[in-house]
Amino acid sequence: MIVLVLAVALDLLLGDPPDRWHPVAWIGRLIALGRRHVPRVPPRVPEDVALYGSFLILIVAGVAAGGALVAHAILAHLPGFVALLAQAWLLKCSFSLRGLFQAVELVRGHLVADDLEGARQQVGWHLVSRSTADLDRGAVASAAVESLAENLTDGLVAPVLFYTVGTLLGGAGAGLALAWAYRAVNTADSMIGYHTEALEYLGRATARTDDALNYVPARLAAWALVAGARLAGQSASGAWRVLERDGRRTESPNAGQTMAAMAGALGVALEKAGHYRLGEGPPPDVAAMDRAMRVERWGAALSLAAAALLLAVRP
Repeated sequence: MIVLVLAVALDLLLGDPPDRWHPVAWIGRLIALGRRHVPRVPPRVPEDVALYGSFLILIVAGVAAGGALVAHAILAHLPGFVALLAQAWLLKCSFSLRGLFQAVELVRGHLVADDLEGARQQVGWHLVSRSTADLDRGAVASAAVESLAENLTDGLVAPVLFYTVGTLLGGAGAGLALAWAYRAVNTADSMIGYHTEALEYLGRATARTDDALNYVPARLAAWALVAGARLAGQSASGAWRVLERDGRRTESPNAGQTMAAMAGALGVALEKAGHYRLGEGPPPDVAAMDRAMRVERWGAALSLAAAALLLAVRP
């Protein structure tokens, strides 16, 4: 439990390290290297590319988990509190809370300043992968709130859940290994897990693995947002109702869970044109973004408290 508490404190106080020192950036470089070596002998057979993609995600996840185990073994030889602090930093790098809220605050600041172009750039740079050039104010705010809600799953709940389960079953080393194996898969999904001509087969195994790993965390995160809505003074009943009704309307089996809960909590509609519309009401504005961040903070706090409690009472 102490490692988890320290990891959260480090995240809130220091945020993310520069890319050159961030393990996630190293994983990204490994994935990019693997992508450059996709089988290219014509005619390229889709099944060969899919098989290569399966091996790629196994290798990347294995390297991440193995690296975490080696790092834990080395750090264990450091003096007591120094070892705990170093392990906490390693765990902290597998999730990000402060960075997520900072990204949303950047978009909010541009909207407050009536700088729509700047808000579009910030939401496209930090939060979503789709084109933002034609988004109006409501669509920009919606994209920011959608990303805020969705990232509660893969940005916090999932890595912490895998760390907790691994630690309960096999100790802190196993917990760190599972958290980093998850982070590797999720990072790969954000890079190659898309239905495009270039990535349809390469990222197939990655996308399906990411969906499977996030299935339980996404639903736990959605329930945390429902509870968080009540503590934040928003509509818990609305969050639950829209979650039940709209949580499965997205292409991803998981993304819609937290987004629907957030839409219901705020009483707004979150929409990606041509893909989904979750909730009812107007699109979010700056005030709704502020309310979303309050709900998210409570949801994150409840999730972390549950994990800490499990770690504290373990045999």
